Amino acid sequence: MEDSVHELAITGENPPTKYIYTDSINPSQDPSIPLPLLEIPVIDFNRLTTPSDGTKPELERLRSALSSYGCVMVTNHGVESSLMDRVQLVFKQFLALPMEERLKCQKEADGFEGFGSDMILTKDVAAAVRHFSARLRLTTWPEDKRQMKYWPEQPHDFREVLDEYSSKLLVLHDATLGAMARSLSLDDDDSAFLNAVREGGSISARFNFYPPCPTPDRALGLKPHSDGTVITYLLQDGEVEGLQVLKDEQWFRVPIVPDALVLHVGDHLEVIMSNGEFKSPVHRVVLNPERQRMSVVIASFPEEGIQIEPLEGLVSGEKPRLYRQVKYSVVDQVGYYWSGTRVTDDARI
Repeated sequence: MEDSVHELAITGENPPTKYIYTDSINPSQDPSIPLPLLEIPVIDFNRLTTPSDGTKPELERLRSALSSYGCVMVTNHGVESSLMDRVQLVFKQFLALPMEERLKCQKEADGFEGFGSDMILTKDVAAAVRHFSARLRLTTWPEDKRQMKYWPEQPHDFREVLDEYSSKLLVLHDATLGAMARSLSLDDDDSAFLNAVREGGSISARFNFYPPCPTPDRALGLKPHSDGTVITYLLQDGEVEGLQVLKDEQWFRVPIVPDALVLHVGDHLEVIMSNGEFKSPVHRVVLNPERQRMSVVIASFPEEGIQIEPLEGLVSGEKPRLYRQVKYSVVDQVGYYWSGTRVTDDARI
């Protein structure tokens, strides 16, 4: 049953075999040796979008951070802290509903939307295991692509809260693309930059639940991967860490910054817009032996079937083209994730 992760969290039982990951990648390290904290740059979004003496330096900081880390903490982003609290609360309330109510939103076995857990395919397909987590994934934009049968009707304000939150993130998303274009000196190509990743694309929300795990060294919250997105925005749990980023062959813990959103560069942003200037970071989610963790992700995706390639404004004699044209496909993205490969590797010239 797809909801079994949540039931195991209630009983406190050890994960059964289908959640035990025995491949070469160990999801966590010796818990007695804590990983260092990532000194992730904090970007004041208001400075990026409000012309002032601080705008140019902040744009330079954004470019530097996304080139080095591939992720930043975004503050003053225009999303009220009360709304961020509410979007986490409605998911918590959803998880507290009776199983029969939650399963009304259950995802289909081969589907992407709905409530359930994801498989991890190892080298031996027969040995596929599941993330020790549950997720609720919903398309939020364009509105005519929403599959409302997966949107919870309970709690009663779930749909209203998600609609408001995703609308705020859509505004932030477009403003972020504009800021990124300016940081790359693409001012005259701002609209082309936006259209290259927004026109015909989609945005999804993903609510993640990571239960306490008595054996966190043997199960995965999320396996190491980079995001097959354009941009990913993460609203972290306010108390429990879990996100880790790989930088310079070393894993780092991502700190919790109140009221901030973690912005990740996606693989397609690395290819399309920045011609490799921005880096899509490899990251994972580890489990806590005693405490549950929740997070909310808003991610943007290119149009299905679109041909992705670096913008002409980012290719020159001094900065040659690094990636060939590649066709975006959801099925291919799933394949990259399962195999531990990336579209950026496939498209590299």
